[in-house]
Amino acid sequence: MSVTTVPIRPIAKGSLTKYWVGIALVLIAAGALAWFGTSDVRSKYQSNEAFLASNGKTSGVETTKSGLQFQTIRAGEGKSPTDTDVTLIAYKGTLRDGTVFDQNEQAPLPVNGVVPGFSEALKKMQKGGKYKVWIPSALGYGPDDRTNPQTGEVIMPGDSVLIFEIELKDFISQEEFQKGMAQMREQQEAAQKAGGGAGAGAGASQGIPPEIQAQLEAQMRGQQAQ
Repeated sequence: MSVTTVPIRPIAKGSLTKYWVGIALVLIAAGALAWFGTSDVRSKYQSNEAFLASNGKTSGVETTKSGLQFQTIRAGEGKSPTDTDVTLIAYKGTLRDGTVFDQNEQAPLPVNGVVPGFSEALKKMQKGGKYKVWIPSALGYGPDDRTNPQTGEVIMPGDSVLIFEIELKDFISQEEFQKGMAQMREQQEAAQKAGGGAGAGAGASQGIPPEIQAQLEAQMRGQQAQ
């Protein structure tokens, strides 16, 4: 169940945009930061306020004015992303009891397309860095339980503190990202008109790794069949 809009090994500069586009078409379509089954932690632990107050005293943990808590595990280099960028990250999200609710090794994620706490954290990171963040519910998904629409089961307790380990692998501007996606769609359409089929638009010339290329081709075949 996707609740948000939610990078890569070094590659040649000329193929960067095309590579991002291939990753994005696979991963954005699948959704990001999806909620999986979780246990209700509210009756088992101290209050969120007490937890965050204690965690904020941990060496290396910075508490920002908004209440976000941020720790640098490994420093990165260069500039930080802005609201107009799309990041490429590896992340793992857990609840206070250690329940993993989502994780991904390479996810394209727009800075301005996620919950406020996650967005704020991304803008404090640098390329190549690894970080840990604690997002209070007010900066996350708020006080209401999130339930499975089919079963009614609570899959995310309200007022959950979200804990993420995040590695910022790369980032590009949204303008460059959208331009690359448009170019790839044009290539796909041209290949289909020429009788090359959906897979021809995602060939090796796009600079996409074989495993990602296979996923992309399968997705495009599925879209074409609909």
